[in-house]
Amino acid sequence: MAEYDTCEKLGYSSFSLVHTLTVRLTTVVSDILYIEFLEDRLISKTQLVNRQIRAPQVLLIDHENQNRGLIDTRDALKLAEDEGLDLVVVSNGKDAPVAKILDYGKLQYQQSKRQKQSSKPSLKEVKLRPNVGESDYQLRIKRATEWLSKGDSVKFLVRLRGREHQHRDRAGELLDRIVQDIGEAGKVQALDKRALVLMLTPA
Repeated sequence: MAEYDTCEKLGYSSFSLVHTLTVRLTTVVSDILYIEFLEDRLISKTQLVNRQIRAPQVLLIDHENQNRGLIDTRDALKLAEDEGLDLVVVSNGKDAPVAKILDYGKLQYQQSKRQKQSSKPSLKEVKLRPNVGESDYQLRIKRATEWLSKGDSVKFLVRLRGREHQHRDRAGELLDRIVQDIGEAGKVQALDKRALVLMLTPA
């Protein structure tokens, strides 16, 4: 009753006090759930390592690539610690995640190295005919511009057939147009109007 009288003196009814407390509690719970949601998303986008592994058991592959079968996660962590290595989930099994004992730092280095190698610039090739249609031409220019923006080099080849050899000047004009339309997206590395080849590198 004393607490109720205090609330009345402060100008709060019992209903408004309960409503205020309920709103605040709901806000706190929502914040906690949101934080847990963010943590789960962060973990799901990365490999689970050591104490991040929440499953009670894992299908273990040890550091010698021996299949240890289903084992408690605690025991698997102890085995990894004894070897000075890490316990890493490598795939999600049907009954339990598959975990392997390995050097996680070395694994990250190897993954980063492979990623850099796969993202190395490459040479793209575009073949054209002197009488290429306008829509096809614009499509090839668009693709070449995208490749150049990603760091790739582009090689344009103009191919002549039969009587087209009598009009090589048109092929040369086409190469000049390509250079103009590519603009600042690339720079000319080589332009051979005899071989009808144009090499462009990223600007």
